[in-house]
Amino acid sequence: MIRERTVKGILTFLYSRPDMLRILQAVEALSLPDCWIGAGFIRNAVWDALSGRPRASSWDDVDVIYFCRSDSHADRDQAIKRALQAVRPDVQWSVKNQARMHFRNKDRAYTDTEDALRHWAERCTAIAARHVGEAVELLTPFGVEDVLDMLVRPTPAFASKMGIYRSRIEAEGWQRRWPSLLIDYSPP
Repeated sequence: MIRERTVKGILTFLYSRPDMLRILQAVEALSLPDCWIGAGFIRNAVWDALSGRPRASSWDDVDVIYFCRSDSHADRDQAIKRALQAVRPDVQWSVKNQARMHFRNKDRAYTDTEDALRHWAERCTAIAARHVGEAVELLTPFGVEDVLDMLVRPTPAFASKMGIYRSRIEAEGWQRRWPSLLIDYSPP
C-alpha cells in the first residue's frame, strides 16, 4: 500500500517489497555506471498497489538501464543480461545502455540516464530506482504525480512523436489491467 503520495511514499512502498529489493540488489551487484531499473518495474507495482490488484507473481519485464558511452555495443547488454539471468533466472531481464538509445529514438545524444528518461514516451514510465548500499534511490525527471495519479501523458520529447505515443498506448493495453487509468492523448 502507498500511504503517502510522494517520492517518500514510493520509497517506503519499495522498502516494504523484499521481492523488489532483491531484484534491485541483483542489479546493484553488477556495479554498472549510472544504472537503474525503470519503467514498468516501478510503474506497474505502484499502479497495482493503488488499484488494489494483487502483487505480480512473476517479473516478466524488468528494464535495466545504464549509461556507458565508452562501451555502447549491444553485445555488452546481452552479456549483462546473461549475468543477471544466471543469478535470477526467474526474472525476464531487458538491458539497454542508454548511451546508444538516441539512435533508435532519432534524438540527439543523451548525456546520462536521467536525460534518456526525459526522452521516454510517457511521464509515468520515466521513473527508475536503484539500490545503493542500504538505500533505494528514485530517479524521477517528471516527478511522481503522474504515476501516483494513474495518469498517462506524453513527455515533452514526444510532442512531435504523438503517432508513436498513441500506438504504444494501444499496444500496451494498460486500461484493461487498470480500468481507472486516465490516458491523455493530447500533445504536451
